[in-house]
Amino acid sequence: MNLFQVPPCAVARCLAAASLPLLLAACSVARPPAAVDAPMPAQWQTPLPAGTQLPHAGALPQLADWWRQSGDALLVELIAAAQAASPDLASAAARIVEARATRVQAGAALGPTLDGNLSLSRGNTLSTGSGGVSGGTASLPSFTNAQAGLQAGWELDLFGGLAATRDAAGARLSSSQAQWHQARVAVAAETANAYFAERACAHQLQVSASDAASRRETARLTELSAKAGFAAPADAALARASAADASARLTQQRTQCALQRQALVALTGWELPALAQRLDAQAAGVDLPALRAVDSVPARALAQRPDVYAAELAVAAASFDAGAAQAQRYPRLSLSGSIAALHVRGGGASETLNSWSIGPLQLSLPIFDGGTRAANAEAARARYDEAAAQYRAKVRQAVREVEEALLRLQDTAQRAADADSAVTGYQASLDATQARYDGGLASLFDLEDARRTLFAAQTARVALQRERTEAWVALYRALGGGWARPDEGQALAMPSPSSAPPASEAKAR
Repeated sequence: MNLFQVPPCAVARCLAAASLPLLLAACSVARPPAAVDAPMPAQWQTPLPAGTQLPHAGALPQLADWWRQSGDALLVELIAAAQAASPDLASAAARIVEARATRVQAGAALGPTLDGNLSLSRGNTLSTGSGGVSGGTASLPSFTNAQAGLQAGWELDLFGGLAATRDAAGARLSSSQAQWHQARVAVAAETANAYFAERACAHQLQVSASDAASRRETARLTELSAKAGFAAPADAALARASAADASARLTQQRTQCALQRQALVALTGWELPALAQRLDAQAAGVDLPALRAVDSVPARALAQRPDVYAAELAVAAASFDAGAAQAQRYPRLSLSGSIAALHVRGGGASETLNSWSIGPLQLSLPIFDGGTRAANAEAARARYDEAAAQYRAKVRQAVREVEEALLRLQDTAQRAADADSAVTGYQASLDATQARYDGGLASLFDLEDARRTLFAAQTARVALQRERTEAWVALYRALGGGWARPDEGQALAMPSPSSAPPASEAKAR
């Protein structure tokens, strides 16, 4: 039959048969809800310390812009370099590509498939003669066969199983994008903590160096007094021991600071000489960025966390998977068709044959499988229950992290004034004891006790400042690091972490 001479009645019958499954496709299987509720407090239990604010009220700035508010250009560069070098970010980006490919595959299953085929062959047939024993064989003319065709197939989504699989893949794609942002926030927080730790270490190094120099000078003067007979040998021995103790602490502190710089090198990929040059040019103390007030509504604040959003999408994906598994227990309908053209040439003649077909329209009915499909549906529902439980646990964990960070910020804010007052008072006490010692009114033991007390207070204040920066970064991370859900007007943009300055550029700075 010629391809373009199909009887109209045949076409009508085929279209009628093909339209029946479309009517049945309105059926769908029940699946668990794609969104579940999680218990959440109406407001934070811990108030934010006065004067401390966060970047989560009003407009949500981009991550780099927020860090840039600190006025510390080196911190911004280190965060960008760490994001460019992070294997976690690279893995998260690869998972996005994989999830996108899976989403394309799942979406393509809803439409028809079309395959083309082309074949070419040449040969002949041997004919046996009829002349008895003396009969021979004769070769017939050679023939060339050329065939081309298109084969189409379509599985109609009767009960929504294919659509559910597509939607599950879409939810996982969005989840992988949110997890990429979560990794980006985590790298920024880790780098900031390492940077603040190095700055605190440098500050403590200054305190230790000043203490060691003071003790060294006291030991020198006491040694001269002992040689002149104005001081006892025991005082000279005590002064030398105190100076040696301070020198050992200073050496230990230098090593600790060197280790902190090595941690920054490992995070950012910068070379140590370039990093050391930039750090040495910075002041030991750091100022935290100016922040806005914390949102008093936990539901709105936690919605800005990419990991909570990813856990929410995991519930939706598990719901779609449960629907897809349930749909496998019901009949499946598929339709196929083909168009082909055959050209035969040989013996001085040629012939072309065209053919087409619609069908078969095939209905597959699951009758007995030993409970496999039912078990798959049950397992999918169990995975859904697990995802819902993990989502609720993630919300509880997020609330806990915010509350803990708020408590630590409140605690460090309340202790800061006392720490400053202690350092000021002990410094005045040391100055007075030093004056009395120089006038012969105080013993070396009194002077060493006053110096040791001041050193402990200075060390405690540096540790408190370090603890406050850790709490501040923890709160920044607990509230999502400036990320916003795509359904709140911002798309899940994926700026390339390659915007960080390369190592060669970092060395030149």
